[in-house]
Amino acid sequence: MSKIKLQPGIDQITLYEGGAASVTGISNVVKLSSNENPFGPSKDAIEAFRRVSHDLHRYPSSDQALLRTAIAAAHDLEADQIICGVGSDEVLSFLCQAYAGPGDEVIHTEHGFALYKICALAAGATPVEVKERQRVTDVEAILKACTSKTRLVFIANPNNPTGTMISEAEVNHLADALPEHILLVMDGAYAEYISGFDGGAKLVESRENVFMTRTFSKLYGLGGLRVGWGYGPKHIIENLNRIRGPFNLSAAGLAAAEAAVMDKEYIEKCRLENNRLRTWLAEALTEHGVISDTSMTNFILARFASQEEATACDEYLKSQGLIVRQVAGYKLPNCLRITIGDESACRRVAHAVGQFREGAR
Repeated sequence: MSKIKLQPGIDQITLYEGGAASVTGISNVVKLSSNENPFGPSKDAIEAFRRVSHDLHRYPSSDQALLRTAIAAAHDLEADQIICGVGSDEVLSFLCQAYAGPGDEVIHTEHGFALYKICALAAGATPVEVKERQRVTDVEAILKACTSKTRLVFIANPNNPTGTMISEAEVNHLADALPEHILLVMDGAYAEYISGFDGGAKLVESRENVFMTRTFSKLYGLGGLRVGWGYGPKHIIENLNRIRGPFNLSAAGLAAAEAAVMDKEYIEKCRLENNRLRTWLAEALTEHGVISDTSMTNFILARFASQEEATACDEYLKSQGLIVRQVAGYKLPNCLRITIGDESACRRVAHAVGQFREGAR
């Protein structure tokens, strides 16, 4: 037996499973399992990516100044309070690595993004799960769960996989009521789908205990390049940069993200089309007896009467070339998370669910 010792917590990590992309024996499938933008990235981002191909022998920028400046300009932020990572996932990992360890606790909600627990365990900390209130973050439950050992509180607003969110007043209350030794991390991966919503930026600027993360993988359509960022107090950014690899992002990712964040016309077009189709699909599914909470994201959490019905519907959708996401691993066994695709995909989903429901009667 090997005498090489594994760090505590790592053996408790369940490997993350991404959304499926294929169905055996079926071609022309529509992937609606990973919350990707069906319209892809903007033409400006694609052109920026192409230009970089001539300089692939060059190392990328280590200070990422151009991208940080572009993000700051687009969101009216301070560039020196921004850090960029390999998706927002890496920034979340940095936070646990820097501020949590053995003997510490990291709070996440019961239906929160799986990576929060993974990052806590990887750092040797203890993840603490807090109940939600009908699939919505419960601020009072979080506050009751805080102890002298708590170091980080992760909440996604809007949340994945529920699509729900809490109000600005509730977030302010949480930030104000948290003990001073706890850092509140606002995961804003889906913030761009809400017009005028800053994802928690104002909270960051007015407090020392709040940090915000964002991503280019959703609305901006750059999931394949893995670019994300965080915004926080300067002292936290400085500490995270101490553990960030100097060349953690590729030149192609930096260039494409910079172009993407500046293409405001395309961003608005994608946001409006997503929100239009999200409303349409939610209403269409309701007509077939499949309900969902009001979603503020680019997906719908469809709720069925039982796990058996949800699984059967998933199998039927696969037979029709439609791949959605089972979320039993998020303690939502009777639900399917359905990404908002283009109009054709949404109509196919509604039609297929209707056929399934008719056949099940």
